[in-house]
Amino acid sequence: MSKLLGLILLLVRLSWQQDPVVNFCRRWGHQTAVIDEKLYIDGGQSNYFSLATNPQNVSNSWLLYNDLTNNSALGMPQLHATNFKNSTVPDVTGGILWEDTIEKRFYMYGGEYLNDGLSPSAVNLWSFDAINDYWVSFGAPAVTAGISAVSYAGHASVSEIGQAYALGGWMSNATSPNWSEGPVASSGMIKYTMDSNSWTNQTGPDSIPKAEGVMVYIPASDHGLLIYFGGVTAPYFNSTIVENPMSNIYVYDITSSRWYTQTATGDIPPDRRRFCGGATWAADKSSYNIYIYGGLGFGDNSTGFDDLWILTLPSFTWIKWYQGTNPAGFHHSLSCNVVNNAQMLVIGGTFPVSDQCDTPNVWGTHNVDMGKVSGNMWEIFTPNLTTYHVPPEVISVVGGSSLGGATATAPAAGFQSHDLAVYFTEHASAAARTATRSASATSSPSKKLSTGAIAGIAVGGAVVLIAFLLGCCCLIRRYRRTVRQQQQQPPVGYPAPDYSAVPQTPHSPYTPGGSQYQGPYQPPMPVHQAYPYQLPAAVPVELQGNNYQMDPTKNAGIQQLPADGAYQNESWQRSPHGSPQAQHISPSQSVHSPHPTVHSPHPSYFTPADSNTSNTLYSSPGSATSPTPTYSSTTGRAARKPVPTNQTYYSP
Repeated sequence: MSKLLGLILLLVRLSWQQDPVVNFCRRWGHQTAVIDEKLYIDGGQSNYFSLATNPQNVSNSWLLYNDLTNNSALGMPQLHATNFKNSTVPDVTGGILWEDTIEKRFYMYGGEYLNDGLSPSAVNLWSFDAINDYWVSFGAPAVTAGISAVSYAGHASVSEIGQAYALGGWMSNATSPNWSEGPVASSGMIKYTMDSNSWTNQTGPDSIPKAEGVMVYIPASDHGLLIYFGGVTAPYFNSTIVENPMSNIYVYDITSSRWYTQTATGDIPPDRRRFCGGATWAADKSSYNIYIYGGLGFGDNSTGFDDLWILTLPSFTWIKWYQGTNPAGFHHSLSCNVVNNAQMLVIGGTFPVSDQCDTPNVWGTHNVDMGKVSGNMWEIFTPNLTTYHVPPEVISVVGGSSLGGATATAPAAGFQSHDLAVYFTEHASAAARTATRSASATSSPSKKLSTGAIAGIAVGGAVVLIAFLLGCCCLIRRYRRTVRQQQQQPPVGYPAPDYSAVPQTPHSPYTPGGSQYQGPYQPPMPVHQAYPYQLPAAVPVELQGNNYQMDPTKNAGIQQLPADGAYQNESWQRSPHGSPQAQHISPSQSVHSPHPTVHSPHPSYFTPADSNTSNTLYSSPGSATSPTPTYSSTTGRAARKPVPTNQTYYSP
């Protein structure tokens, strides 16, 4: 009995230790999507507590979300762990979440299966219903040409026209069933049409396989343009990789389904892969500005980056915006999400040369004020900031003002295709796509048990077991009293169990020694509610008549977490932080020209002197502190308030 109770309590303790809110240390390789006021985080890998004492990589089996309307005490959107995902929905790394902000759902495509109990299978598109909070399987693509799952592809979705895209990406035995070769990248692009649940294989910009780059959407041309750059190429159709120069910009016109290439100029960033980015634009669409952060480099930059860059279009000019100098802050395999066109939330990433946790008290969440309306690049998240102002560094290159009016409307050397010159004079004006369902909950979700529910089941099971044993003892005693009717001595009372020795949930998050966060704040213990499994009373209207069904076998099960997130029995290896280590060769001189200026040391960034920010050193990622502003909707500036005692905020 004591051994069984000890085992139950050990399982409870382990489940508590993997609470993604309380015990967070790091997150990387995940996929994200923004629907209304929630930023969802799915898949990837995580570390809990300290890497020095607990270096185990664990697949993230939770569907998490940051509440974009509610900041934590340190000024970042509060993180919540849901029980909306059960063991039938795969946990993948390097996958895609395509957003559909019209129908209020996102689609999960591709990614690598990393020992989470499921093996790669033929493409099976999963969708999360953000109105009713449940997952639906849309099944395999019904197309003549097979659609292969890929990981770390460039991707974008366009809710206004109901289309989603993925360019390139890796195919391996972690993404596809019965794969016996090493990793191979794809050169094609996949298009998914949301309303018809249909797939199309399309060609990429050329026949060279690509992966680990960034693709964003901008509303130029009739239906918009897709912009892709960075990452790697695999010209030998194997795992040998060559960097894709950051000056090579690929443009896809959605209306004509044609690709174009334009060479960017300016301060070209060092070549990189597994970085993240997001796009925003001036109010008059005279300039489209793509912000990128971090990433993994090549050669001397193989530890990664801690920097911000802006690619401004249509001048196709790179601008260096921020440069971190501390190698401990270099990281990759992270995510960027633009919120309300004005801020970009950077989440997670793995740090190759550091074993410190990633700001555990804000769950690895960092925010970029894309217009510097507060005077800073790195700033706390402001829920009511919804207007983008072109920052001074972009205005100095393209002209105009913070509201638009850019005068640089073409590359300095001209467009390499006359079509591009036409596209950038047009603004996307497709017919408005309307939702086919109401934005109200219609059914009860099939959900995964939360950590609190798991703990409750374990403790409850122990209580039930003890009660059962007590009942057995009472029956035995009653039988003995019946047999021995002559004995009239009163029954012996059974002492109540003593629960005072049962360990309680650890409430304090781990704060590593020597880390820069030394503030007294501890995030509140999340309220985990156990939702009993219940099938919907009726299938929602929007699901009827389609070729997918709710899976009635979706029980709210407990998912076993793997002991290690590394690949098994593969012809290639992953580092302890989950990065593919493929053979690398440098490109020829005709493809890649050196950029000596970008490798020179850069001083810490100071904001322009004014009454609020004079001579204030703002936060380089992982170093200095910054004031905590509150955004003023009347002045368009941040009204500053005193920094709380012993509170430190910093960027990644």
